[in-house]
Amino acid sequence: MTNRDAVRRRLAGRTGCEVAFDAGTRAVYTTDASNYRHDPVGVALPRSADEVAEVVAACHETGVPVIVRGGGTSVAGNACGPAMVIDTSRFLTGVRDLDPEARTVRVAPGTVLDDLQAVAAPHGLRFGPDPSTHSRCTIGGMIGNNACGSHSVAWGRTADNVTSLDVLLADGTTMTVGPTSPSEVDRRAALPGTEGRVYRELRELVTENLALLRTERPRWSRRVSGYALEHLLPENGFDLAKALVGSEGTCVTVLDATLRLTEMPAHRVLAVLGFADDIAAADAVPAILPSAPLTVEGVDAELLALLPEGHGRDLPPGGAWLFVEFDGHDPAEAFRRAEALAAELGGVTTGHRVLTDPDARRALWRIREEGAGLATRRADGAEAWPGWEDAAVPPERLGGYLRGLKELMGRHGLRSTVYGHYGEGCLHMRLDFDLLSGAGIAAFRVFMEEAADLVAAHGGSLSGEHGDGQARSELLPRMYPPEGLALFRRFKAIFDPAGVLNPGVLVDPRPLDADLRPRRAPLELEDVTALGYPADHGSFGEALRRCVGVGKCRDTSGAGVMCPSYRVTREEKHSTRGRARLLAEMVGGEVITDGWRSAEVRDALDLCLSCKGCLSDCPVDVDMATYKSEFFHQHYRRRIRPAAHYSMGWLPLWLRASAVAPRRINSLLRRSAIARLVKRIGGIAPERELPAFAATPFTAARADLRAAPESLPDKGSQGIVLWPDSFNNYLTPDVLHAAAEVLTAAGYHVVLPEEGVCCGLTWVSTGQLDLARRVLRRTVSVLRPYLDAGYRVAGLEPSCTALFRGDLGHLLPGDPVAASLASRTATFAELIDEAGVPLGDLDVDALAQVHCHQHAVLGFGADERALASAGVRGSTVDSGCCGLAGNFGFERGHYEVSVACAEDRLLPALREIPAETLVVSDGFSCRTQIASQTDRRALHLAQVLRRALHR
Repeated sequence: MTNRDAVRRRLAGRTGCEVAFDAGTRAVYTTDASNYRHDPVGVALPRSADEVAEVVAACHETGVPVIVRGGGTSVAGNACGPAMVIDTSRFLTGVRDLDPEARTVRVAPGTVLDDLQAVAAPHGLRFGPDPSTHSRCTIGGMIGNNACGSHSVAWGRTADNVTSLDVLLADGTTMTVGPTSPSEVDRRAALPGTEGRVYRELRELVTENLALLRTERPRWSRRVSGYALEHLLPENGFDLAKALVGSEGTCVTVLDATLRLTEMPAHRVLAVLGFADDIAAADAVPAILPSAPLTVEGVDAELLALLPEGHGRDLPPGGAWLFVEFDGHDPAEAFRRAEALAAELGGVTTGHRVLTDPDARRALWRIREEGAGLATRRADGAEAWPGWEDAAVPPERLGGYLRGLKELMGRHGLRSTVYGHYGEGCLHMRLDFDLLSGAGIAAFRVFMEEAADLVAAHGGSLSGEHGDGQARSELLPRMYPPEGLALFRRFKAIFDPAGVLNPGVLVDPRPLDADLRPRRAPLELEDVTALGYPADHGSFGEALRRCVGVGKCRDTSGAGVMCPSYRVTREEKHSTRGRARLLAEMVGGEVITDGWRSAEVRDALDLCLSCKGCLSDCPVDVDMATYKSEFFHQHYRRRIRPAAHYSMGWLPLWLRASAVAPRRINSLLRRSAIARLVKRIGGIAPERELPAFAATPFTAARADLRAAPESLPDKGSQGIVLWPDSFNNYLTPDVLHAAAEVLTAAGYHVVLPEEGVCCGLTWVSTGQLDLARRVLRRTVSVLRPYLDAGYRVAGLEPSCTALFRGDLGHLLPGDPVAASLASRTATFAELIDEAGVPLGDLDVDALAQVHCHQHAVLGFGADERALASAGVRGSTVDSGCCGLAGNFGFERGHYEVSVACAEDRLLPALREIPAETLVVSDGFSCRTQIASQTDRRALHLAQVLRRALHR
């Protein structure tokens, strides 16, 4: 019997905890945000501390290791292993007992940091540590790693802000631990059972090693590697809670935490200091710290080069920058402090700016916070990895350490961006290790060993906040003497004598070059892929390696589109990261063993809306919509597809056929029995109303706009091919009528293609890529003469326009005409913005719903300017997905999720606006969802501007 079978049988019928041992669930939890992967024994999702205890007891009895994790954003391999994985983030959450006067709060371990901050903020309080993953990291994970974040220079590490912990030992013992007086230590040491033994043995460990504990762990705050045994010293209050912070789940399981909160600053400003390079910035840190800033964070020019054009406009000249935040009793005091520091450093900086505007400050902080994801792909497309991403040295040694590290990198031929917590000597990096070849992995080991020696020589720490995990535990002997390592082993054994809690980390470590996650896709898989992956050297496997697990797709509170289905279900497999892991495990073939035929991957992708939110919102541009199309193409090759793939995948053909007798068809579809039959045959959700076909398609009504290529007048850039997308042409032709009128008024020469055309979107979204490619080749051929004549293509439907500007390169890679079409396709708003058409003043308020593909690929700035030019005072829904998403919301089995997506942000926003407020949305899907779920009718931008044209 395997360990998996044993613990499954032990748990069967004995716990209410949700547990899973299937391949699909295990595949989702094979890794965290590190370089490592392991097939877990199983996954548990407890709803209470009692359920955690039941699972741990079963594992203890059967000898199965246990790993407890939160958001899974650990970078060192601390939260993955061949163990039973207990995920606290799904259910074991909650903030309670907040005491504003005492500034304390009790928090469950799976609580996301931003959720805690939201509860504390109305009291003028916050939790001090704030890692860049604050929107999805959990309090339990922060305790496990001793997380710090950007404000730790002022507000300390997690250990500095923990008051007490409720913990569970592997044998089922529960204890509440914190600062303990000598008399209380003696009292607890006299208790029977495990708790008494723990305190007796801890008391002995301390009394026998006072000198070593006082000298081996200096008080420098970012020395996080190893166990924090100095907190057990009598002068430090024998604080067992603080000693367990940073133990990476190897000693106890945290069931509850009491935390200390800090007062929020009244006023803040951000001094942005420019330097010639990162070394110059590091050299300046000791001169900055006496000014008592709230932050001293740094980024370099290489990180900036990874951002879209236009980001970082508020940065002064330089090759590296420090973000130094100051507070004050009033804005003037904070500003004076910032300017005083800038003046003091004037001789070494390349310029400075002091930002008082909160939006400008947030924009720069986003650059810093996205570093962990952005840095995994260099500007030239090379892959970069963690491993040596968290070393720290005393701040006064930072410049010397960075010089030495850059010399070492040069000898190894490695490159990296440099960013991080300069004020505490902790630098984050992603180096372009070759983790795909034997020689590269061997070189990786040598570099790691030499870098560890370098940081030890500077009195530093292998980890400054991420923990040691599998990445660095093996290197601890290069930092600590044998006596110190012996104390670590002894400390763990006091709590976990059987070694079942996160084995292979800190004590008896796994090799740092074993169990590596990066892998190439096998040639038999790469050779059959249908899409081009131009940003990934044509490799599907390389595209999948974009997901490194930073988990921004698990953010359920911030702005952006990603990831609508996860925001509804909160299941890891429905996050972008979860789906990417399933695909990666399919490529690896160890957990998911049936390749393209995998039912586990198919089921996880079934609820992917193909919204492309991840393409823009994920810091490494994961494009799950594209991967879904590829998978569905391969999965259903030479097989019967779901009915919806035929009804909605082939929708352009059915719409064209409907134009023969639209009134008759509409009359038939209004009969409930026929409508039910059509929905059942077509795989359409019974809750959906079938759309009505237009009496006359736009292309028929305005046949006068059809222009033969040979008769095109020479209009240069003023010549416009109005794209007659199937949705607007056959269902809402008034949108095209309005666009033609406004574009003509703007001075454009508007024509229609002489022949019927289609972008192939519906075939792409259902993974019918051979057909999509055939359709697009014909479309490109039809449009070529227009493009050669200098005409541009005007797109009204965002999904079609985005396909030309984005996915066309996947479908027709290397095709020069396709590339020309991509570059010469513009949105309606962009053309109006460029022409500056005179419009009347509508003097009206509007709420705009941005189509997901518009958000991801096209942008909305031109639309906002066009609305403003028409006297429309616009506000925009906070990037929430409408939930219909083309065919998704119409497919049988998707209705509830589709509506829940709309309820996330769109529908509540619509309920809050007055009846006279316009609702504007360019997406047919968005307008359809709004009409089906509310009594509002949304307008396309072209329809709004036509009103203004006639004002």
